[in-house]
Amino acid sequence: MLEHLNKALDHIEAHICQRIDAAELARIAMTSEYHFRRMFSALAGMSLSEYIRRRRLTVAGAEVLAGDRTLLDIAVRYGYGSGEAFARAFRAVHGVGPGEARREGSTLHSQPRMSFRLIVEGSSSMRYRVVEKERFHVVGKKARVPLVHQGPNPAIAEFIRNIPPETIRRITALSDQHPKGIVAVCDDLDPSRAEGTELDYYHGVVTHSDTPPDLDALIVPPGTWAVFENTGPFPEALQSLWRDIFTQWFPSTPYRSRPGPEILRTHLSQDTTQAEAELWIPVERVTITD
Repeated sequence: MLEHLNKALDHIEAHICQRIDAAELARIAMTSEYHFRRMFSALAGMSLSEYIRRRRLTVAGAEVLAGDRTLLDIAVRYGYGSGEAFARAFRAVHGVGPGEARREGSTLHSQPRMSFRLIVEGSSSMRYRVVEKERFHVVGKKARVPLVHQGPNPAIAEFIRNIPPETIRRITALSDQHPKGIVAVCDDLDPSRAEGTELDYYHGVVTHSDTPPDLDALIVPPGTWAVFENTGPFPEALQSLWRDIFTQWFPSTPYRSRPGPEILRTHLSQDTTQAEAELWIPVERVTITD
């Protein structure tokens, strides 16, 4: 898997001045575009589009300082429709505009070229099982919230606080299958998985029951799920688990992620600092033809 990912990175470098198609990168990496984007984000710590933007403007920055081309020529060469658009993007990465950088010999920021390599850890086992699940509903209350990679998510915490206890009791009573009880469900995430992008968050239950008119529902089609068990500090252990699934579990198994909601069931300690959790990730088996 890592060999194919590195071939995709080579393709980015060879076409850094051109439009780079994520679907083509996924083909080179021999996986789906959905899984490629998520795997890249987990391994690189940034989205694919952000990495390409930073690499492109790193190479463009060297050309700006070299002074062999006009700024407009460089802008067009790297795919910007105008000098103003190039200047905005350049300033966002380097902290100065291209004109200032050329006149003053400014220090620019560099995004090094990435390559992925395997670090064998395996000091602790990962507890998981694979489950086939029929069509079901997630029923509860829904909010659109920003994605937070580390630490508590204030928007989610505020949303949950504002759900009346009686509503929580009614939602809980609808639970009739695994995972049992109240679950946190994240759906419709931005493919980049970038910090601050928005997602649909459901505080609800997994059920076959009909949806009461005052509640929200998400219909989930049949599919395969990888279910991971985790115990540790909340929420840090869960956020680390998500990273480990994509950097360690997927590369060592015949599965890849597929579109669908992620479901989290947690049992918090009395002081809410520790949690026992199950994380359900939608997956599909990779066949020989992929």
